[in-house]
Amino acid sequence: MAKITLDAYRIQHKCKSYIDLVKRIENDIAKEKLQPIKASGLNGKSPALYNAYFIKEQAIDEAFYSNELHYDLSPMINTTYYVSNLKTYLKERDYVLKLSQFLQTNKEALLTKVSLNERSFEIFQEEKFLNQKGKTILKHCGFQIEDLNVYHTSVPLTYYSSNHNTPQTILILENMDPFFSMRFLMLDGVTTILGKQIDTIIYGAGKGIIRSFNDFDFCLEDYLTNPNNTIYYWGDLDYEGIEIYESLQQSFLDHYTIQPFIEAYLAMLEKGDGMHLPTTKEGQRQIDGETFFSYFDKTQVERMKEILEKRTYIPQEILNCNDYRGEL
Repeated sequence: MAKITLDAYRIQHKCKSYIDLVKRIENDIAKEKLQPIKASGLNGKSPALYNAYFIKEQAIDEAFYSNELHYDLSPMINTTYYVSNLKTYLKERDYVLKLSQFLQTNKEALLTKVSLNERSFEIFQEEKFLNQKGKTILKHCGFQIEDLNVYHTSVPLTYYSSNHNTPQTILILENMDPFFSMRFLMLDGVTTILGKQIDTIIYGAGKGIIRSFNDFDFCLEDYLTNPNNTIYYWGDLDYEGIEIYESLQQSFLDHYTIQPFIEAYLAMLEKGDGMHLPTTKEGQRQIDGETFFSYFDKTQVERMKEILEKRTYIPQEILNCNDYRGEL
């Protein structure tokens, strides 16, 4: 059975008042066209209605829905897909009606750019809808996310700078612990990390750095976006950490050259030599790491690949403040 929400029913039947809605719902239930979905809960009004209903099979009229597709929806919606796939339309109809109503009554709101979740709630009253199954339904309607004039949000970059000099050296860190440890040192006046001057550290939050770095030029102060700055990346010595580095470098190749923080990776190898290393987390795919490994000599690459091929890895946390100071 197809399902319809109370809100979609109201839109479909153009109910002018809540009493009109109640009468229509009660009438369709009496005629066994609708069946309340009790799990959807009551709407809290008086008289109360359930928030969703099943449309019984005998109530489904293909001619009615075909007519709706051809004449009732906003002309901005391309109905070609649904005309040929009526069963899919019945499953997605609630959302199509909401999109249609928005386009018919409030399309001028698209002139103002808002976040993806804000637009999602504005149209569908579900803030995460467009980020989940909504993209498929938009495609069926002949829309793309960009047509809704939205921007994608990301977690703001967390960073600490010991100075505002330009050019300067920036180090992006995959994990939180190294970020805090280095920040403690820098607050204490120590800015030479593993023998290299570091002016700013950025917490990358794992794979989140790819999206966050999209806002690099727009959200940070000028001294951090200076094109002459040197940018390093340091993460776990595992396939995922290497993949994050290579994705970051590839994504921003036209703007910045991002290099591995070689000193840190070599310190990891040295300290991890002879240790019983942890097993690689599940789900990591093996990559060749060509760009990453090009920064190291043959012996260093062989050692790193030996660790990875055993499905083990070295976490950033193998190093601490004493190591950063060079007190190995």
